[in-house]
Amino acid sequence: MQIRFLHDPSKDIGFVGCALASTMVRFSKTQDGSWNHEVAISVKSLKVQNWILPEMPGLITDFLISLDDRFLYFSNWLHGDIRQYNIEDPKNPVLTGQIWVGGLFRKGSPVVAVTDDGQPYQSDVPEVQGHRLRGGPQMIQLSLDGKRLYVTNSLFSAWDCQFYPELKEKGSHMLQIDVNSEKGGMAINPNFFVDFEAEPDGPALAHEMRYPGGDCTSDIWI
Repeated sequence: MQIRFLHDPSKDIGFVGCALASTMVRFSKTQDGSWNHEVAISVKSLKVQNWILPEMPGLITDFLISLDDRFLYFSNWLHGDIRQYNIEDPKNPVLTGQIWVGGLFRKGSPVVAVTDDGQPYQSDVPEVQGHRLRGGPQMIQLSLDGKRLYVTNSLFSAWDCQFYPELKEKGSHMLQIDVNSEKGGMAINPNFFVDFEAEPDGPALAHEMRYPGGDCTSDIWI
């Protein structure tokens, strides 16, 4: 879905997010000037019941890198989680945070994930300010200080209607994720919830986000 280089201009290293394969591919320049690549992170497809396929991919739909190049974040739109990896050693990403903000196999859903030994389970998704979280995490945006990660939940209206029909009826929302930018870790901010259901022209599907003064995916900062 995206290609992102490290922000450090002296580093010829970047990552590619592969949506359907649910992998993050690292690429880098070699000493002879050519480029190589390898899978750095792979999200395992889950065995599921009561879904259209016997296995469900994570479907990585967005990712970004913190401005200090220490952390990489991505969203799994179908599974419903956001992940944080420490990439100070780009060859060996380390999972440092994971939160559930939606997804297809959440508690109360007819879809059930199944472990390798046959045990069914569902993810526990909290409410925010009394609101049931809809859909799955899609676009993400990180503040310049790396402490506030924002997330919306609409991918593409046709896909929204197919996988998360509730989005068409009630619209999107935006959440704030509080980030521990020192040690890693994330938590949903319980005091922030932007609801796009009550827009004047009807429920809206929120997608991209930008900071007026710049963010971690901007080309120019004011």
